Amino acid sequence: MARSLPRHVDTLIIGNGPSALHLSYILHGHIPYYIGGHHDTLLDHKLSKRPNLLSLTPDLYDHFLSSLRYSTQALPVNTLLDTLIRPNADTEVNPQSCIEWRYEPEKAVSHLAVGDTPQAGGQWVDEPISASADIGTLSYAEMLSLPGYSYSEHFAKSEDDQVDFVRPSRAEVADYLSAYPEAVGISDSIWTGIKVDGISRTSHGFFVESLGIRCKHLVLASGIFTTRIPPPLLLSKIAELDSAQDPLLVIGSGFSAADIIISAPPTRKIIHLFQWAPDTRPSPLRGCHHTAYPEYAGVYRQMKLAAIASGKIPSSRSPMLRRKSNPFFSSRDWTSYYEGLPNAEVLFVSDPNGATSATITIRLASGEVINRTVGSLEYVVGRRGSLSYLSPSLRSEVLSTPLDSTSPPPLISARTLRTKAESSLEVTRNTFIIGSLAGDSLIRHAVGGCVFTAGRILGNIPPSYSSSGSSTTVPSTRSSSPSPSALSDRNSTESSPTASSASSPHLLANGHADLHLDRRKVARAVEVANAENRYWQDSGWWAGGLGP
Repeated sequence: MARSLPRHVDTLIIGNGPSALHLSYILHGHIPYYIGGHHDTLLDHKLSKRPNLLSLTPDLYDHFLSSLRYSTQALPVNTLLDTLIRPNADTEVNPQSCIEWRYEPEKAVSHLAVGDTPQAGGQWVDEPISASADIGTLSYAEMLSLPGYSYSEHFAKSEDDQVDFVRPSRAEVADYLSAYPEAVGISDSIWTGIKVDGISRTSHGFFVESLGIRCKHLVLASGIFTTRIPPPLLLSKIAELDSAQDPLLVIGSGFSAADIIISAPPTRKIIHLFQWAPDTRPSPLRGCHHTAYPEYAGVYRQMKLAAIASGKIPSSRSPMLRRKSNPFFSSRDWTSYYEGLPNAEVLFVSDPNGATSATITIRLASGEVINRTVGSLEYVVGRRGSLSYLSPSLRSEVLSTPLDSTSPPPLISARTLRTKAESSLEVTRNTFIIGSLAGDSLIRHAVGGCVFTAGRILGNIPPSYSSSGSSTTVPSTRSSSPSPSALSDRNSTESSPTASSASSPHLLANGHADLHLDRRKVARAVEVANAENRYWQDSGWWAGGLGP
């Protein structure tokens, strides 16, 4: 029987990705409680007095700033829930959770989570680049689970008896997320394949013009990965080419660019233009451990070798590079089929005139000008989100910008709303942001924002705004680190080369401090020696995990 959307709900969630699913789970009446056992005695003492985690207050994480144990650039509220769910998760095998989810149906709130992807999962389902969906995620499986139905439970019949220490593919994560609503009993509130538009504020809440729905609370969970930054006009001539027989031009310095290279046939020539500024704007690939992330470490190594060659620096290989054993290196003849051009710029593109290829003129960092033939283009310098589904006036409220109904809606990055998120996830009256819109893109770092938002909707946390819309004194979610976190999984903002006059988005902390760790080795170390040194190291470019 076909179901129909209700006309009135208390809460409308825009999006159906991991954050939206998690919030829906809570709003169905699953309440998180602290059950003790955390290693932080001060935190344990505070939570023992008020175990209902929907009543979060800043004093719970005030001491995080002075503790190296919580050295993360995620919002403290996200760090708090992460450490309660997975104490010492980065260094301990199967840590015991300090949280119990109790089903209290009387606390459920009517709500909908609406997204335009064909199934639940958000950006995990909607892949906008032509890379293989079988590439492993940056996060390990145990970091991808949602409450009530873990990733391990979903793949309980897997032949791999160590599901927690594998990197599932994007397709596998999408399969898990699509099965989640039915598994935990929230499918009645999850709607897919629906595009939302025309959300405006009314005297009693909000009205969604495209759906004819009214609601009291609005939660924005649409993310920052829905739109690829388009190539500049100069490259438009080759953007539509699709010749697999001619070289592939890849422009980008991050995970999406690496995914394209990894997915390309081993005998197809790749011309890779990328930004190389390791001291000021390093590629996110730099932090990838060669054992845990061999493919990304392999691409980064080729980029580094290309940069060394372009700088006329003696090409002696370091002892570390010689010692590393990386099976990815043998996946293709890199000398013959990969040409890395750091800090290069496209000056001219010939008109294909119906041909399957085009000639591009490139100025190298040295000033030398060369020509290359290419058959297709992958311009992967980053992604952004959009709040175009909000009315101009409501969008102005959310972004705290002057009302402008004539200009196109701006693209949203991880930094756009981060300052507001650090003050409160209620960014304007009865309007909340969760997930990557708040600057934290990892699935493991989405929980705190969902718990905070649910606490506010259920009345456990005082409102951030008065009925007139003016700001009140609110529980702060300010980051325990001075730098904002930025992105997630491989869908993070990419560093752009100077090619084709494209402006390069500044790469901030991304939430992946543990990419330099081989988690299987960590597990063995814990099992064998329970070592004191738990690999608390900082890779120097991100601080957090992956993701989502």
